[in-house]
Amino acid sequence: MRTFLALTFLLIGAIFASAQTEQAPVLEKEIKYQDWTYKSVRDDKPVNLREFTAKKKLVMVVYFAPWCPNWRHEAPFAQKLYEKYKASGFDVIGVGEYDTVEAMRTNLDAFKITFPVVYESDTRDAKQKTTHYEYRKSVGDTRGWGSPWNIFLESTKLSKKGGVLTEKTFVVSGELIEIEAEKFVREKLGLPAEEVKTNKTMSQTIETCEPEKKIANFVKP
Repeated sequence: MRTFLALTFLLIGAIFASAQTEQAPVLEKEIKYQDWTYKSVRDDKPVNLREFTAKKKLVMVVYFAPWCPNWRHEAPFAQKLYEKYKASGFDVIGVGEYDTVEAMRTNLDAFKITFPVVYESDTRDAKQKTTHYEYRKSVGDTRGWGSPWNIFLESTKLSKKGGVLTEKTFVVSGELIEIEAEKFVREKLGLPAEEVKTNKTMSQTIETCEPEKKIANFVKP
């Protein structure tokens, strides 16, 4: 009986762990992604995306809501990619959504995020009023809040003027799958393949990212 109960708890734990992810593959999509200028979460200074991408090989723009558990799963890996490949021409910029700037700032501090982060919206009432929402709809992302949502930009393929930066590029409508995402980044940077070790696998279970699931006094594991 004890053995049965132990196995039951282990199974429940495994199901719960897998439900914490909302992973998605890197897919090339037609998307009219526009240039933007948003304010920095940290110092409120304006940041222009076209200027930010200049002279860089690959930039990952990651949209996120700080209260979303799916973002909490991706945040450490996004920071890892940034630190590992910045010297090779890679960069990351976050776009905060659907919460206060103070909450975003607290979230970045909790995860020790050092890459630049701006914000498009600062209230949950903006859910269906952001470009983030429109972009997700255009590529078939049917999630409720869509956090995180990643788009990759290759500077050599971006338009040099005008409102639209690109009309076709790679997006991830969910959390990055670590092995696949790092392989993609290395290929785009012209780096040789390497063995990538990770304990995470792609989950078949999706957790709905809803604000009412906010975890009180969240502490990064």
